Formats: sequence, C-alpha cells, structure tokens
Amino acid sequence: MAGLAPVRLLRAAGLAVVLTLTGGAALANAQIRQPERFEPADSIEGNYLAALIAGSSRDTSAAATFLREALRADPRNQELIERSFIAFLADGAMPDAFRVAERILQRDPTNGLAQMTLAVRAIKNRQFQQARERLRGGGRGRAADITSTLLTAWAFAGAGDQTRAVETLERLRGDGAINTFRDYHAGLLLDVLGNTAEAQKRLKTTHDNDPATLRIADAWGRFQSRRGDFAGARETYERFNRLLPNHPIIRDALETLNPSKPGVAPRALPRTVSNAQQGAAEVLYGLGSAGNREDNEAAIVIIYLRLALYLDPAHELAILTLGDTLERAKQPDDAIAVFDRMPATSPLRSNAEVQIGLGLEQLGRKDEAIQHLEAAIKEDPDDLEALSAIGGVYRARKDFARAASFYERAIATIKTPERHHWSLFYARGITYERTKRWPLAEADFRKALELIPENMGANRALVLNYLGYSWVDQGINLDEAFAMLRKAVELKPRDGYIIDSLGWAYYRLGRYEDAVRELERAIELRPADPVINDHLGDAYWRVGRKLEARFQWNHARDLNPEPDDLPKILRKIENGLEDEAKPASAVAEPPKKNDG
Repeated sequence: MAGLAPVRLLRAAGLAVVLTLTGGAALANAQIRQPERFEPADSIEGNYLAALIAGSSRDTSAAATFLREALRADPRNQELIERSFIAFLADGAMPDAFRVAERILQRDPTNGLAQMTLAVRAIKNRQFQQARERLRGGGRGRAADITSTLLTAWAFAGAGDQTRAVETLERLRGDGAINTFRDYHAGLLLDVLGNTAEAQKRLKTTHDNDPATLRIADAWGRFQSRRGDFAGARETYERFNRLLPNHPIIRDALETLNPSKPGVAPRALPRTVSNAQQGAAEVLYGLGSAGNREDNEAAIVIIYLRLALYLDPAHELAILTLGDTLERAKQPDDAIAVFDRMPATSPLRSNAEVQIGLGLEQLGRKDEAIQHLEAAIKEDPDDLEALSAIGGVYRARKDFARAASFYERAIATIKTPERHHWSLFYARGITYERTKRWPLAEADFRKALELIPENMGANRALVLNYLGYSWVDQGINLDEAFAMLRKAVELKPRDGYIIDSLGWAYYRLGRYEDAVRELERAIELRPADPVINDHLGDAYWRVGRKLEARFQWNHARDLNPEPDDLPKILRKIENGLEDEAKPASAVAEPPKKNDG
C-alpha cells in the first residue's frame, strides 16, 4: 500500500476528460441497460475457478458473483472468506463486505482492512467512538497510519471534539505533500466545526503551497465565497483556469461567482465538506486518487473509492476517478454503471455522459454508443467533449468523412484556440488527410504544433511524425520532413511506429540501407506488427537480402494484416518486388501508424 502516499489530491493534468461545458441534466436520469454477463456455476469448484479467472482479469463484478456462490456452499472456508471480502469491497457490495469483515475479525482482530471497513460503516452511522476503536485495532504501516489518522480525526470531528481532532491530525508529519494533505483536511475539519478563523489560515496556507491542485483550489475558492470575498474567490478560480482552462468545475464556479445574466447577483458556493461522513469520504477519495497513479495498486484504489462513495454517494470526483479506474482495468460495464451515478446537477455530468458513450462503443454496442453521444450533443450542441468524442468514435471506425464533420463542429465552438486544443486540430488533420484534403490537413497539423507545449514531448512526437511522413510521402519539404521525423524519434525513442515512419521515409527516397537500419530497430520494439514486418521485408529485398525479405512477408501475412494489405503481401511472397524500385510518388501508401 505504499503507493497511497498522498503526493497530490488530484493533479490538474490527471483528469482525462475535463474540457466540456456543464449540462446533461436531461440524460442524467436515463438508465443504462446492463446485459447479463455471467451466471454462477453449478459447483463450488466451478465458482471458485471462475472467480480466480475473473479476479486475474480485474472483473470485480464477476469475481464477487462467483465468490458469493462459492461462499454460500462453503461458509467456513477461510480462503474463500478473505477472497470474498476483497471482491465484495471492490464491487461495492457493502452489506456483503461488512458481514464478511465481521467474520474475519472473529479469527484475526488485527486485520487492518477489515477494521477500517467496519470503521467506515460506523462513521456512516454516526457511531464515532466505535469508529475510533476500530481504527485503533487495525494493522500498521505507513499507508495504514495515514488512513487511520485522518479517519480518526474526522471521527473526533463528528463527535464535536475539535481539540482532539486537530491533535490527531498534527501527528501526521512527513514531506511537503503529506503536510499539505494534513493542512487541507485540518482546514475542512475546522470549517465544519465552525472555527472559521483557523480554517481560513489552514486553507489559505494549503492553497499558497499548492495552487495547481484542483481540489485545493476549489476548497479555498468556496471558502472565500462564503466569507463574502467574491473578488478573491474569482481570482482563485481564474488563476487555476489559466493553468488548466475550461475545467467544468472551475467554469461552473466562475459562472456562479460572476453570472453572465444581467441583474443576477453572485452567490456563495457550498462547502466542499459539510459533515464528518463527507470528510471521511474526502480522505478515502484523496488517498485513492493518489494511488490511482500506481498500476499495481488498482485493487486497493478501487476499494478506497468504493468506500468513499459509500460514505458520500454524490462525491463527483470519486465517481469520475472510479469510473476511469474501472475503464482502464478494461471493465467497461462496471465503469458505465459508476459514471451513470453522477448527479444530474453536477458540472461533471456531461463528462460522465461522454464516458458512458465511449464505454458502450468499447462493448461493441455501437448503435447505443452513437445514440448516447448524439443525445448529449442534442442536450448541449456546443459540448466540445461530446463532439470530439463522437468524432473519435467515427475515426476509430475509419469513417473519416463523418469524423471530420464532428471535429469541424467541435473546433467551431472554440473562440480562441488554446494549448489544450492541439489534439482536436491533430485529429481533424488526420481525417482531412485520409479524405484526400491535404491543404486542410497540413494547416491543422501546423496549428497543432503551434499550440502543443514543448514539454509535451510524447504528444509533439505524434504530430511531427504524421506531418513529416506525409511530406516525405509527397516528396515535398524533405529537409524539414526528415528533421521532424528525427525529432519525433528523439522524443519517443522507444516508439516502434515512429521509428517505422523514419525507416519507411528512407525507403521511399531509395536510401535502402538507412531504411533497413531503422526498420530493424522498429521491429525489435514492435515484432508483432504486420505493417512494420511488411516494410522490413521490402527494405531487405531492395538490399538483396531476398530470403530474409520473404521471411518478413510471411510473418506479416500471419499477423492478421489489414484486408487491403493481404493481397499485396501474398503477391510479394510469390513474385518478390520489381527489379527496379518505383519512384516515391508511385509506391502504394502504407497506412499511417500511431496516429493517436
């Protein structure tokens, strides 16, 4: 659990989808139909084996279902009890998890996760003394100490004991991030208990030390607004907006503080946390979102976020983070169910709607995906995220003309393009290039390079690769094109697709030895890619290594190439290449790789 050290509550750049306007209220009450995905087996052995397979693939719902059946058949099996406990927590099946936690503690009273789980239930039920006793009886370790200390402080706060709550928090000592986390919760806690002066000191200090974290900026701005300092609150939000423009929570706060409608006065924003239950949920959310950056901690991240939502079912960032975690764990069904819990009034509801649509697409429910995204656009025709998402869906389906039309609508909503809009111009450029509208494509690629920050090297490499290769393919701007491709390789030296572009560019210009060198590097990084194998076969043939060329073409044939490429590969296996290479303009264009 070392990965749970609270380096940040939520880094500004950590939200994958945060560009939309508010909206989606009409969609918020729609129920997403979840088809049946699995049925219990007929035997305990079958259910146990199915649970193991589901657990290894991080399918928490399936694991919980199979273990529930297995445990019913063998209720005293300790291994089943412990596995079931984790599965129930990860699936959000809290009544089952609480029952199993009690059974675990009968055998092992020092089980830290079981004690913390029952402490969370006690906090939910306002049994604050019982919660503190549970937290004292848990396991030890750095992450456990941080969690239990923060939850204990909120349990004291729930009982109205400010002195002991603050004393408990002050026991947290560590690096700057841990101290910031401590002061953040101290400020929230003191505000709930009515000690406004001390709360102001803590929250201001926290914000001064870390103004680039969304949750901290939002908490400080909300506090300022409730104190009547609307100008100060606006500056707090505008400062964050300069760092990460158009975040929906920030946009919504600024609209409340500075209404666009004439005659409407600014209003104070509600507290981030209003009671001990929400404070404890904020602890679990903060630690879970920090641990979310460690892939090997996915299970405990999901558990912390599930417990946070048990305490505060409307915690919008916990919903978004849990949905994103489940999505990355390749559990789109579960992710959709979580995203659908986003409150209708949340400025993040539009984000959730987009993620639901993308999840439906991932599940192969293609008509539903388009219908869902189109409904989001109907709700708000200027929803930048929904427009770009449906463009991405059509681009993935290779319907480039339709994708371009949605990207055009998305970009039309932008008054002044900013840094974070680079990906929209890049995506539209790809659709223009694929639909043979090169002047428009080139303009978009140049715009993307103009917008994208220099420190986003991996993303710059994508644009440099696409534009540089396209120039080589057309035999224009060759010096600049090769400079771009070399820069792209420098920025992403382990990207086999980009190295393949450089190698194929050498091939197109007849520099076959250089092509072989780069394509061999690419094949080391992407040995199972049919296009790179095909390219290397061509390069081998041109330098006289014909046996090796046929080996690569055979390998490309066996790697499930695109249907349009397979006949060409088969002809080369049979007949080889022509004795003389065709000029670059006459060579069949290979598909672009790694286009984002």
